[in-house]
Amino acid sequence: MPGWVQDAVWWHVYPLGFVGAEQERGDDVVRHRLPRLLDWLDYAVELGANGLALGPVFASGTHGYDTEDHRRIDPRLGDDADFDTLVAACRERGLRVLLDGVFNHVGRGHPAFRAVLEQGPDAPTAGMFRLRWPHGPGAEPEYDTFEGHGQLVALDHSAPAVADLVTEAMTHWLDRGADGWRLDAAYAVPPSFWAGVLPRVRERHPDAWFVGEVIHGDYAATVGESGMDSVTQYELWKAIWSSLNDGNLHELAHALGRHDEFLRSFVPLTFVGNHDVTRIASRLTDPRHLAHALVVLFTVGGTPSVYAGDEQAFTGVKEDRAGGDDAVRPPFPDGPAELAPFGAPTFHLHQELIGLRRRHRWLHAAHTEVLHRDNTQLSYASSADGERLVVALNLADTPALVPAPGAGALLAGAGQVQQDGVRLEPHGWAVLAGR
Repeated sequence: MPGWVQDAVWWHVYPLGFVGAEQERGDDVVRHRLPRLLDWLDYAVELGANGLALGPVFASGTHGYDTEDHRRIDPRLGDDADFDTLVAACRERGLRVLLDGVFNHVGRGHPAFRAVLEQGPDAPTAGMFRLRWPHGPGAEPEYDTFEGHGQLVALDHSAPAVADLVTEAMTHWLDRGADGWRLDAAYAVPPSFWAGVLPRVRERHPDAWFVGEVIHGDYAATVGESGMDSVTQYELWKAIWSSLNDGNLHELAHALGRHDEFLRSFVPLTFVGNHDVTRIASRLTDPRHLAHALVVLFTVGGTPSVYAGDEQAFTGVKEDRAGGDDAVRPPFPDGPAELAPFGAPTFHLHQELIGLRRRHRWLHAAHTEVLHRDNTQLSYASSADGERLVVALNLADTPALVPAPGAGALLAGAGQVQQDGVRLEPHGWAVLAGR
């Protein structure tokens, strides 16, 4: 893992939604919207982030995940000059840039697939896809898709031409200033493919970071077999909101044990929200527990990511229908000054917890030990390099004395340290120095 990742905190933006781009491209007229992000970079730094994680920015037909040209900025966002300006502005502020690469599949409008539709089985790019021709070479072939979506044509990852396409695309944008890649739908791609491609990319960019989108499965094995640096920690994400909603902190305690096992071999990308899920402020049934979710995110091992708007307690529910992502991918105002004031407390809480994490940078790879667990109370210690923090949570409607061995001075939250634990108010939390 590149050394710079130890200090990384990402502010994650879905660009097409953020700038209010059309939902379908329609034409190739360049609309210079990407520069709208420039007015938000100081805001990201003020939040405490030092990285900008961008959703898809490459030419696509609709939502960005149906890529039609990996080497071209989507004209709804702008052009190469706009991208270069954004990267330069990030560099001026010490912000790293993470790109979102869709390499499991392409859109039907991708030139390689269009050639198949036009030329049939003899198309030079036919070997890049998993095709079947039951109605003969003059008809449209059947083809494998991504999760049944006909507009998303699955690539054949055993084809050398696919490995070349991905290698060249990743290297091209790293050459232009990106620092790493989120590998979309990495779970659908054979790990052996990444194991072949990533070393080729690292030959040119040894300091690049690669994180795969993996939802279920054996995270550690995927990392080990693929050569990726990290994967998305969906297990912890689910356990955080689910345990808070159910008043079942045993679930969170179990997930923290699993998380600790992962940290023995890699550092996961941690989050409580992203562009694919219901916003955390909508997911939680009790808004008083938003702070608890954030405390866990910023006090356990991992590379944290904050989905743009979550730091303002934006709401939005993802629905399983066409357009069901729209509520969690909304347009943003032209600049931070236009934000409503209601999100300020959540923004300041993010600042406080990210600041605490920066003062304890060893938390990136910290191991977590559960000290006490109950349905509505939990305490744990995070430690590394001879350092230690203690966290105590209370979900109950009544005050609670939470056992927290080794708890010292209060660093964040509110609580009274006593000989036998930490006394918390109803729905209270505390982060304490460890002894």
